[in-house]
Amino acid sequence: MQHPILHEPYKLHASHIEYYKQNAFIKLKEVLDIETISYFNDIISAKTAELNNAVIPLAERDTYGKAFLQIFNLWREDSQIKELIFSPRLAQIATELMEVGGVRMYHDQALFKEAGGGITPWHADQYYWPLSSDKTITAWIPLQSTPLEMGPLEFSAASHQILTGRELSISDTSEKIINESLRINDFPHLIEPFDLGEVSFHSGWVFHRAGANTTEKTRKVMTIIYMDKDITLKAPENEGQQNDWDTWCPGVTIGEVVNSPLNPILFERK
Repeated sequence: MQHPILHEPYKLHASHIEYYKQNAFIKLKEVLDIETISYFNDIISAKTAELNNAVIPLAERDTYGKAFLQIFNLWREDSQIKELIFSPRLAQIATELMEVGGVRMYHDQALFKEAGGGITPWHADQYYWPLSSDKTITAWIPLQSTPLEMGPLEFSAASHQILTGRELSISDTSEKIINESLRINDFPHLIEPFDLGEVSFHSGWVFHRAGANTTEKTRKVMTIIYMDKDITLKAPENEGQQNDWDTWCPGVTIGEVVNSPLNPILFERK
């Protein structure tokens, strides 16, 4: 089944690009329509349930485990989901916000915060990525409207400028140390619900978190991580980056463009 909106350009204005440049994130309304979201909610939910191998009860997991169920690279598991992940519309937005010539796939992931799931602590995604520049961006796509009670993504505007906390993985420690750093530096903290069809895009180094899901429904989100099509692999600086090199950039040599079979180009400017 084809979904026309996924192949139609999204009109970004200069004000959108400037906002992203200043704050390292942006939320955009009406990126997707109700029919498309509903369709992929069903498909992604079914595939996530099929692939989920979490057996530890929620109450017995650590902070990271309570934050969400995480399933990677669904585009390789289901051709229908691939249409969403390879959407020219979404990749075009990523390209124009980063002001690059085009974008490649880094990887996708379903992030399902279960009913009663805990917070996602403050962190910056790029801690985990062995990539040579900050030209990275994540599309955060809720598969339902997401009120505050469900734990929508929160952002610390312009916090990509801060170095404190970049060395921290997602943990109770990152929540405490980064929260204090952001408080001292007085960066604006954006906490808002997501409307149906609203999608956010955030830089790899901007600090963000999510609250607990206090509802009785799972908060379902699909994410797509894009990188500049010309980005190169750097030497890993921690265990997470070594794991990402092995997993998402197989066969790529340090200093080379990240162009493995898992990293196709999804959009190029004409």
